[in-house]
Order: sequence, then C-alpha cells, then structure tokens
Amino acid sequence: MVRIAPREARTAEGYDPSGYRWMWLFAMFDLPVETKQLRKAYSRFRKQLLSEGFSMLQYSVYARHCPSEESGEAVRNRVRLSVPDSGQVRLLTVTDRQFGKMEVLYGKNRAPVEEPPQQFMLF
Repeated sequence: MVRIAPREARTAEGYDPSGYRWMWLFAMFDLPVETKQLRKAYSRFRKQLLSEGFSMLQYSVYARHCPSEESGEAVRNRVRLSVPDSGQVRLLTVTDRQFGKMEVLYGKNRAPVEEPPQQFMLF
C-alpha cells in the first residue's frame, strides 16, 4: 500500500510547508552505569542512537529528524530492539512545527533552535 502525502504537504522538493508531516523523534533515557557490564550496555545503546542518526541535545536526551511518521516508526522499532535490560528509555515524537517552537535557554540568553538536517531539504 502506498501512502501519498496530503496535497498541502507535497511539492516538487518534498518540502512540508505546514510543518506537520516532518517529525522529530526524541530518545530520553536513564541507564545505570555502576558496573563495567552496565557501562558497556549504556555505551552500546548510545552508539546505536548515533548510528541511527540521533544527535545529543542534552545529556541522555537525543533527537533525530524524520521526514515522515512512517520513517519515524521504523527508527522507533529499531531503537526498541537495542534498549538495555536495565534502566528506562522514553521515546517521544513531535512535529517539526512543535520542535520549531522549542526555546533553548542559557541563563538569560536565548539560543536558536537546531535546524533540520540539510540533506532533507534537497529532495
């Protein structure tokens, strides 16, 4: 079955002007690191996130841009397979528009929010 994006989300470049089709997938985790074995499990999980295209936003908070909800679900399923036996992992999906409303605060100064990766802009 082929899903076609709604008319307002389709353009020649694949750009989503509405900001609701593109998604950001967040992985937030608290994993124990008391033993060598637990540290290895933590490291394996973190490396898996990086290999899936996630970037660190804060310690133990990673995010990845997904061009559609379907691709986000595929990434989500792969992350589920790599979750260590102990600790806690939370996955959260937000729209590109919601992500763009995020404020990043450093003391009293505000920093701009991260832009989606440029490779998605080329299609």
